[in-house]
Amino acid sequence: MTDRENLTYVYAVVPDTGRVRTAVEGVRGVSGAAVSLLGEDAPPEGESPSPPVAFVISRVASDEFDERTLKARFEDLEWLEEIARTHHEVVQVISRHETVLPLRLATLYQDDEGAREALAVQRHLFAERIALLRDRSEWGVKLYIAASGSSKDRGADGPGSTGTLSPGKAYLQHRRAQHSAREDYYRSAQEAARRIDTLVSRFRTHRVRHPAQHGALAGPEENVLNDAYLVPDDRIESFRAALAAVAADLDGVRVEVTGPWAPYSFAMPPPPSEPPQEGVASNGPPR
Repeated sequence: MTDRENLTYVYAVVPDTGRVRTAVEGVRGVSGAAVSLLGEDAPPEGESPSPPVAFVISRVASDEFDERTLKARFEDLEWLEEIARTHHEVVQVISRHETVLPLRLATLYQDDEGAREALAVQRHLFAERIALLRDRSEWGVKLYIAASGSSKDRGADGPGSTGTLSPGKAYLQHRRAQHSAREDYYRSAQEAARRIDTLVSRFRTHRVRHPAQHGALAGPEENVLNDAYLVPDDRIESFRAALAAVAADLDGVRVEVTGPWAPYSFAMPPPPSEPPQEGVASNGPPR
């Protein structure tokens, strides 16, 4: 198949260095295609020089990744999971060697020329984001409330606690106890969230607030906080140690810390219509 029959699939933006070019050697991407770097054209004469950037690319068959086919395939969860996993693996390989700016799943251009033109148009923005991400990594922080039926919720079920009550009154007493426990858990969660906010300000990290997870993603507990933080690499151990103790004295809540991730949540700034502040996600990793 010739390049004219292929589309250019872009995984990320990186500094165009010898270290990155070595890192991508032998890496396989979507559909098993070889991964390479697509660098910039020479800057126009007289333009102030700045560190060069490049797209991390591979090539995919146009008949498998055209707009109509993709629309149908995004309904195929098995295929989508495979593409997402491969995309993420390519980004992770490079992130072990150099700062990487991940791009959205299935970022496609008609050919290398179109991709290179897009790179030139956005190169200054890309360079700014790479500078922001340098020597930092993304960490996920989730806050959970204990599921109904936990040991505290079942306090009214102990031996003799409802033995003198009718079944109806015993049930109502049990439900009141559950409701009271849940209110206590929510208060604990609010306090834990306040402590996390205070803690993070000490580390001067950037934050993105993702929607809370539900259903199978959250498990039996209730997820009430699902944040991503950009943490300087030299503060990671202190960051994790502080978070480990943030809810130790609070009943019914659990804090989960995951990472390090490639900085998907911080890949691009908020859109112009949004306030330029923390809280806007570009694309999340498989969290």
